Amino acid sequence: MKRNGTLNSEIAKTLADLGHTDTVAIGDCGLPIPIDVKKIDLALKLGTPSFIDVLTELVAEMVVEKITIATEIHTKNAAMFAQIQSIVGCEIEYIEVSHEAFKEQLSTTKAVVRTGEATPYANCILHAGVNF
Repeated sequence: MKRNGTLNSEIAKTLADLGHTDTVAIGDCGLPIPIDVKKIDLALKLGTPSFIDVLTELVAEMVVEKITIATEIHTKNAAMFAQIQSIVGCEIEYIEVSHEAFKEQLSTTKAVVRTGEATPYANCILHAGVNF
């Protein structure tokens, strides 16, 4: 039994297996996940767990070099973008793509962690950095 950190075994293993530039996504409960991509489904009910709770945990566990978000977040969920910046920081690179392009990029992620989040565009792709 782990003493602390991420207790979900699928998330812990996925993060441990990441190499530099590998990606893992966090999605709201409505994000379509490609059939051939590993889905780690944490959704329990609408809003639980929240996107922010999962993002906070993953950022604490991995080296994040950059983050991809949908440009639509600025007009459809600006408060969520502000929360993302408060967790991930403003000094890393933010890549902004259309929501359609974002969904296409999911096919190359190592996994998508599905949350219970039920607000629009509460999705991101975290790009792994290195710890040296």
